[in-house]
Amino acid sequence: MNKVVSGDLWTHFIFFKDYLLLPIYLVAIFFITNRISNSQYPPGHPWRSYFRNGFLVKILGALFIGLAYQYYYNGGDTSAFFYHANVINSALDESFYKWFNLLLGLPSSYDGAYLDYISQMIWYGVPNSYTVCSITAVINLFTFNTFLPTSVIFAALSFSGNWAMFRTFAKQYPQYTRSIAIATLFIPSTVVWGSGIFKDTICLSALGWLTYSAFNLLVERRFNIRNILTLAVCIYILAVIKIYILLAFTPAVLLWISFIYTQRIKTFFGRFIIKSSVTILCIGGLIYLFTSFTSTLGRYSLDNLVETSNITRSYIAQVSLTDDASAYDLGAFDPSVTGMLSKLPLAVNVTLFRPYLWEARKPMVFLNAIEAFMFIFFTLKVIVAVGPAGIWNAIQKNPNIQFFLIFTVIFGFSVGISSYNFGALSRYRIPCLPFYALALMLIYYNVKPAENRFFALNFK
Repeated sequence: MNKVVSGDLWTHFIFFKDYLLLPIYLVAIFFITNRISNSQYPPGHPWRSYFRNGFLVKILGALFIGLAYQYYYNGGDTSAFFYHANVINSALDESFYKWFNLLLGLPSSYDGAYLDYISQMIWYGVPNSYTVCSITAVINLFTFNTFLPTSVIFAALSFSGNWAMFRTFAKQYPQYTRSIAIATLFIPSTVVWGSGIFKDTICLSALGWLTYSAFNLLVERRFNIRNILTLAVCIYILAVIKIYILLAFTPAVLLWISFIYTQRIKTFFGRFIIKSSVTILCIGGLIYLFTSFTSTLGRYSLDNLVETSNITRSYIAQVSLTDDASAYDLGAFDPSVTGMLSKLPLAVNVTLFRPYLWEARKPMVFLNAIEAFMFIFFTLKVIVAVGPAGIWNAIQKNPNIQFFLIFTVIFGFSVGISSYNFGALSRYRIPCLPFYALALMLIYYNVKPAENRFFALNFK
C-alpha cells in the first residue's frame, strides 16, 4: 500500500511554503491582536503593554522552538504531531466522512478501510498524544498544512490562557501588575516550550483558563454558563492530555477555596478545625484516587509512578555511562511509596532549581540552567529580605500563596521524581513555574508592600 504522507515530514517539516505564507499569517494575527488591544486595553490602560508584549514573545517563542526542532534537533515531538495531523488531513482527498472519523479516532486500529492512514500513525489509539494531533489537524486546514503558520496559531491560542491567569491575579493585586505579568507571561521556558505544537502548549493554556474559571466560580461566585463551560472544557483537556496536572491542581484548588472561606470564621479553633478537616480529606482523597484507579490513571497511579520512576532512573543511569549531558540522579531509594516520598525535597528542588550552571553541557540545557539560577536567586532574595518567620506569616495569612505552593510542591515532586533528564524536565515543569514565581512575589510583598520591583536584580 502506498503511503499517503511522506515519512520525511518526521525530520523535514519546514519548507519554502512556510516562509512564503508566514508573513501573511503574522500580519493577520497581529491585526486581530491590535484590534483587541485597542478595544479592550486602549492607550493609557495599565495592561496594554503587557498584552501586546506578552503576545509578541509567545509568537517569537513558537517560531524559535519550531526552527530549533528543524535545524538543531532534526525533528521530535512537534514534528511528529504535525506529521500525524497531515496524515489525518490527507483523508479529505477521499471523503469528509473518513477525515472526521480519523479526527475523532473512531475507527478500529484493524479497520481495513482506514489501514492506509492508521498504519502511518504510531500514536493512533494513544489518547493524550492523538488529541494534540487532531487539534493540529484542524488548525492545519486553515494554514494549508504548513508548520510555521500552525505554530503561530498555537501560540496565539496558548496566550489566551496565559492572559487569563494574568487577569485573575492582576485584578486582585493591581499594585503588583508588573511582577504578575513577568511571572505569568514572560518566564523564558514557558514562552518557548508553551508556544509551539506541543502537549505542553495546550495544557499550559488550559491550566490558565482553569485557574481563571475556578476563581470566578468558587471565589467570585459568578455562576454563569461561560465559566462553567470553560471549567468543564479545561478539566477534560487536562484529563485527556496530561492528567497529572489535574491531579496536582485539584487538591491545591480545594484547599485554596477552603482557606479563603475559613478566613471569615472569627474563632481560631473554628478555622483550625475546618482547615484540618479539608486538608485531611484532600490528602486522603488524593491517595485513594492514586491507588484505586490504577487502570484509569495509567502510569500516574501511585504504584505505577513508583515503578516508572524506578525504571526511568535505572535506564538513565545506564545511558549516562556513555552520555550524561542531560541526565540527573536523585540517589537510590526503595521502590516503594515511602521510598519515593523520601525524595520529595530533592525532586522539588530539581524541578525548580536545576540544572545548576555547572551541570549544563549542552546549549539548550545551559539556557535552562540560567533560568534555574534566576529562581535560586529570587528564592534567596525572599529568604534574606523576609526571613523564615516572615515567610511563614505570609503563607498563613494569604490563601493565594498557599494555593501556589501546594500546587508547586505536588506537581514539582511528580515530574522531578519521574523525569531524570534535564531536557525533558525543562518542558514538563513549566506549569508550576508561574505559580512558584507568584508565590515568591506575594511573600516578598507581604513584608515590603511599597516596593513594586520584586523582579529587579538587587536586594532591597
